[in-house]
Amino acid sequence: MARTRLYRNGILEAENFPPTEVSEHLGDETATVWLDMCAPTEEDLATISDELSLHRLAVEDAVHEHQRPKLDRYDTHAFLTAYAVRLDAATGTLAKYEVAAFITDRALVTVRKDDRFAIDEVLDRWNSAADLAKSGVGFLLHGLLDYVVDSHFDAVQVLDEEIEALEDLVFADRVDHADVQRRSLRLRKSLVTLRRVVLPMREVANSLMRRDFHLVDDVLMPYFQDVYDHVLRATEWTESLRDLVTTIRETQLNLQSNRLNLIMKKLTSWAAIIAVPTAVTGFYGQNVPYPGFSQVWGFWVSTLAILVISGGLYVAFKRRDWL
Repeated sequence: MARTRLYRNGILEAENFPPTEVSEHLGDETATVWLDMCAPTEEDLATISDELSLHRLAVEDAVHEHQRPKLDRYDTHAFLTAYAVRLDAATGTLAKYEVAAFITDRALVTVRKDDRFAIDEVLDRWNSAADLAKSGVGFLLHGLLDYVVDSHFDAVQVLDEEIEALEDLVFADRVDHADVQRRSLRLRKSLVTLRRVVLPMREVANSLMRRDFHLVDDVLMPYFQDVYDHVLRATEWTESLRDLVTTIRETQLNLQSNRLNLIMKKLTSWAAIIAVPTAVTGFYGQNVPYPGFSQVWGFWVSTLAILVISGGLYVAFKRRDWL
């Protein structure tokens, strides 16, 4: 179901009017129109496409899913693709919600690929900054981008907290290595997905602020600069967290290797100690006469030799921290 808004001279005058009235309102040069459509087909976009002279390639991109975040410029309009994201802290899984936007001089048409994109949160941002509505389409676009970029920033913060918890698990006394591996791989996968969404937004935000685009006026420029700053911070944060997850994984493997070496060292030392009585008793067990053969004192001598040599090996290994 389509949703609409009409601003005239920076004042909200109408909402949820039929999309067929968009061209009528655009006849007034003081009017700014927003139209939102959820999961439309090319036939659904045909009418508005003719009225706004939308490029055929842009219409195709708006209908098809899994587009790259980008900003394309055509003769009569610009076309924007972006993703809002949400991270499930329990599973470490990142969900992304695609939105496309046609940007003209006095109209913004948003196309959501499904209803999971929280367009109501965008409306709340517009309502809370109604004093900026005189800036026209730039005002509407800022609210949309601000919501998208803030979702990126929120996801990065949650990922940071999850990675800190993962660091604590790595150095815990009793570690479930399989669980740590699963969590680290899930977090790394989410970070890779987030990076693909966040990184192109730097170019998008920078292009929108260019003077030759004639979209962002002097009033809106600080607000778009703030969005751009959040994009940069989210990008840098994502890169650092991705490196940190890799470091945690390598640290876990090193700790496992060190524990294995320690265990092998102890087992080898005990094997050396056990080999002494085995060798002595085996030697005296030969079916030939030997010093102390069939004598009580021979038994005590062999027993004393076992204790002395084994004890000497134990002390020597203990001093070298082999036990």
